[in-house]
Amino acid sequence: MANVVRSEGAAISRTRAERAEAALDTLTASPATPDRLRRVLEQALVFAGAAFAAVYTPGDDPSQLCLAESAGLPRTLYGLRDCYPAAGTSPVAETHRTGRPRRLGPEDLAGFPEARRLATSEFFVAVLPLGPAGGGCLLAVSEHPGGFDADDRACLDLIVRAIAVPASTAPAGDTGELPADAFSLAMDSGRVEVGDEILRLFGLARDAFDGRVETLLALTVPEDLPALMSVVEADHMSIGERELEFRILQPSGEPRWLRLRGRLLPGGEGRAARLVGTVADASTLRSGVTDVARVQRLAAALATAGTVKDVGKAVVAALRRPLQADRIALAELENDRLVVTVLDPPEPEAWPELWRTEWRTEWPDAPVRAMPTLAAALREGRARIWPAGTPLEPALADVGPGGLAVLPLPAGGRMAGACLIGWDRPHDFGPDERALLTACAGLTGQALLRAHAFDAEHELVGMLQRTLLPRRLPRLPGAVAVARYLPTTAGLEVGGDWYDVIPLADHHVALVIGDVQGHNAGAATLMGQMRTALRAYAAEGHSPDVVVAHANRLLLDMETDLFATCAYVDVDMEQGTAWCVRAGHLQPVLRHPDGTAEIVRAEGGPPLGVLSQAEFPMTPLRLQPGTVIALTTDGLVESPDEDLDMGMDRLAAELAAADPAHLGLVADALLTGAHRTDDVALLLMRYDGMAVKPLRESWTVWRVPEAVRHARRFTRRTLRTWGVSQDTMEAALLVVSELVTNALVHTGGQVRLDLSLVNHRLRLAVADASPRSPVKPTSIGWEATGGRGILLVEAVSAAWGTLPVSGGKQVWADLVPGG
Repeated sequence: MANVVRSEGAAISRTRAERAEAALDTLTASPATPDRLRRVLEQALVFAGAAFAAVYTPGDDPSQLCLAESAGLPRTLYGLRDCYPAAGTSPVAETHRTGRPRRLGPEDLAGFPEARRLATSEFFVAVLPLGPAGGGCLLAVSEHPGGFDADDRACLDLIVRAIAVPASTAPAGDTGELPADAFSLAMDSGRVEVGDEILRLFGLARDAFDGRVETLLALTVPEDLPALMSVVEADHMSIGERELEFRILQPSGEPRWLRLRGRLLPGGEGRAARLVGTVADASTLRSGVTDVARVQRLAAALATAGTVKDVGKAVVAALRRPLQADRIALAELENDRLVVTVLDPPEPEAWPELWRTEWRTEWPDAPVRAMPTLAAALREGRARIWPAGTPLEPALADVGPGGLAVLPLPAGGRMAGACLIGWDRPHDFGPDERALLTACAGLTGQALLRAHAFDAEHELVGMLQRTLLPRRLPRLPGAVAVARYLPTTAGLEVGGDWYDVIPLADHHVALVIGDVQGHNAGAATLMGQMRTALRAYAAEGHSPDVVVAHANRLLLDMETDLFATCAYVDVDMEQGTAWCVRAGHLQPVLRHPDGTAEIVRAEGGPPLGVLSQAEFPMTPLRLQPGTVIALTTDGLVESPDEDLDMGMDRLAAELAAADPAHLGLVADALLTGAHRTDDVALLLMRYDGMAVKPLRESWTVWRVPEAVRHARRFTRRTLRTWGVSQDTMEAALLVVSELVTNALVHTGGQVRLDLSLVNHRLRLAVADASPRSPVKPTSIGWEATGGRGILLVEAVSAAWGTLPVSGGKQVWADLVPGG
């Protein structure tokens, strides 16, 4: 049986050109219609394996070769233009002038900047003249490895002979009366000429129609208006065929489905661009959809499919219902396993027993070795069809007991996977349906290749962003902080939203949230740089306005085209006060202990990276124990359906109604209504107040001969007041002597001694104007006269270190009584 099927498949392959010729003869023998040229080009998609086909002819301006008609994937995927100079060096122009065909591969196309593709996969181009030199040309694009083979080229030659291009691309309305189902819309004025049948469909009398396109649009169902406007607005439409279905409201109140087919014709000297085409009753057309139309619809759907699952959904929508199939599966080949990405229907009970036993995650994956027939089809790389009653292994027989089609999906010179289509009742496979399945397999394989590239880039950018965001938030003295981040689901792109919680000296904490413009790897990278810079400037001990100003100058010096917004709040945990600085970012929201919420009216400066001389004013905040600070990005509070002010009011109301005792649950509840059309970052902190406030004293060390003795006396008096034990006091006096001496001997400028005691931990700190940290010597000889000070400090301290402070440093040491 397998040999019979293989022979049958070979016969079909040998007669492909004959079948193409028969289909073209039928088209050219039928009465001329406005869409005949497009229907001829569609045969290149089915019989020649083209992904795109187009005709370029001289227009009213003979110096330009204009796109007269096209079919297949959008031309923009291949960098193709609407018009080319007839005297230029493009392959289209050279074939037009010389009358000689050209076939170009990826290396040849590299020499033509206008033909470079925006995607990553390679493609091939064939350009054939339409008759003698000067008559225009046919351009076809193939994504198959190696380009068009001999059978493909034979089909393209037949298509060239079948093309009958009008001498002028002028719209029908310029040369006489329009056909009953035709229209011609002037893009500059909005005036439209329509045939009598269109007026009948819209329920308008000829003498009652004012010739304005707005009159027709007003009868459209509101939900369908945006899609229709995307076609009739010139800025959103390129030259070429467009088709969509939309609904209008009839006088009875029932909607009626109409189908619009149109193409944009370029303007010229004294003539505006026009949209010309037809409008028909879709209810009379749906039953007669051709296989060629299904291929083109699948091509259009795959052109916008971003992910692997999007590709699968497009294939299911294009094939299952039109073919009246009972089940369809799209699976990718990974090593020796077939990993299913889309199943329709999705219920496990609808699929073979072997598949259900391998149901490991959301979809199953099955070993290819368990399906030798499928493995053979993948090796051959050719669509295989088994009618009802064909003996197959159980893993495949139960997929299509009434008939099974297996479509290997070629991509990038290899088999990316397979599409399985099954019927429960006996299904008759005609030659046209076989051609349809073969064409769909090629389009799907290339779409999978593009989707994998998209998924890989998205995962890389997502991993980059996850790496740059904090892995966990620090534990805070007297407060609890939680953060949430949600990437956008629109386009599956990753943006530059970030947050950070930075512990600072003297029980200060900086809360930071920001948003870098854009949604790409550049935005994510810049986000990481800005987060690192703000953390570094904050750790240096600068005030909040100086931290943000430094970040602004850094972003300007980077000479990037992107800018960033930021909100920075410095909280003093001991005093319950804070300073807020905004750089083009949203206001903070405070939830007070009494349950009221307040949108803080904090002054703000411009976004970072916009103005070199920007000022960033500070706004004071007062925090009582139980106060919650909320910082967020605009993805949570702004959407197409909700402006910024409404979103901020909603956030404040939801925060007021929340229970601050469980801050993580509050954050999750606030994100429940996120629109996900943009990235969302949310940072919450509940200020509880420190249970034990530190005892603090400071002393300015003057540069006098008795400076160290004065510092020791100040230390002894302070520690005695605090009730510190005698042993700890002696150790503290030794540390103070060494640190103050080092500061006076090795630095210039002011020196300050700070003492603090919190939770029985004594900190001694000396600040000076030098940024250079003290270095602990590796060894000291008996003859050395210095270098022992830091070793003594280390010996008597529980811990010691340095901190940058406003251009200088602070050397500190901690003593723990009894430790």
